[in-house]
Amino acid sequence: MSTGPAGRTPENGAAPDGPRLPDYGDACVTRLVPALVDGPEVAGGWPSWLPAEVAGASRTVLLVLDGLGWHQLRARRAVAPTLAGMAGGPITTVAPTTTAAALTSISTGVPPGEHGVVGYRIAVGGGAAPHDEVLNALRWSTGGGDARHRHDPRAFQPCPLFEDQWPPVVTREAFLGSGFTAAHLSDARLVGYRDRSGLVDAVLACVGSGEPFTYAYWDDVDRTAHEFGLGDRYDAELAACDAMVADLLDRLPAGTALVVTADHGQVHVDDRLVELPSEVTSLVDGQSGEARFRWLHARPGSATELRVACEEAFGDLAWVVGVDRVLADGWLGPVVTDAARRRLGDVALVAREPVAFVDAAEHTSIHLIGRHGGLTDAELDVPALAALT
Repeated sequence: MSTGPAGRTPENGAAPDGPRLPDYGDACVTRLVPALVDGPEVAGGWPSWLPAEVAGASRTVLLVLDGLGWHQLRARRAVAPTLAGMAGGPITTVAPTTTAAALTSISTGVPPGEHGVVGYRIAVGGGAAPHDEVLNALRWSTGGGDARHRHDPRAFQPCPLFEDQWPPVVTREAFLGSGFTAAHLSDARLVGYRDRSGLVDAVLACVGSGEPFTYAYWDDVDRTAHEFGLGDRYDAELAACDAMVADLLDRLPAGTALVVTADHGQVHVDDRLVELPSEVTSLVDGQSGEARFRWLHARPGSATELRVACEEAFGDLAWVVGVDRVLADGWLGPVVTDAARRRLGDVALVAREPVAFVDAAEHTSIHLIGRHGGLTDAELDVPALAALT
């Protein structure tokens, strides 16, 4: 495992010299599935950051460990010796660095501006005020409840999946019927599991039946970081994932490539919660996004004033960027559809310190200690590791 970029302190999320953006043209999660499904004939050529032996594998398994950032893994080599011994290094995820956007980018092979799942909480109302209704993309619900009938997941996210192939996808049973699954995995054969051993058994069954490509997803790294932060519980979960990877490598048939990646990293925020002051809220007509990549929707005619007020209030904590610059600089990729554009706010408030911006309309069942969504190294860099059995 190569060491990757150095010179910052990514564990605490700080990145004082400005935001890095996803490397959509090269070392990005968007290029994984096209390369692994199409092989050496992939458009743009085989990525230099994927070991060459993967291209010649007779079968490939892509395992996504939700929430396993490169820097968190790099700091815990002793906890995860199997992962640490695999070939590869860091690549970037997408912006925002959040599960809904990133998992959809992995399955479609395109950035969020193209597939339209532009974050965790997405403005979806009609007319001149799209922020009047906000869709929780993971639950596929709004304030009115289940939103699958009002916001058809397959129409919401129209891009083809897995290079128009129909691979098996091994995911948790509880997710099989969700709206988000329909949006980002609708053209796949879903195989459910209940626990870690169930994931291993399901992957082995798919590979054993001759499947050339199998996708598998595990979410407990992310869940643990959210609930307990980046401490002992996180280390224990990472060790268990490392043992799961070792088990797969021991039991997969010879000639199988196992590739491990993630959708985002984590920042240990804990109780560093920041309320928006009245100078800002008086100019805001609604919020979407997430606590470390907050979209603020301005009152009519107040977008510039809102950006200035946010710069004055939060310039030491966050990058404050107007939507026009976000689009011009390609934060969401080189293509942003009209539908995706309508789902964005006027000002992006993107945390660069280990803080979370509070939105009273956003409710969680637990206090979130670990967070993500922003563009710090800790959130943006994810592993792209591979081993051939």
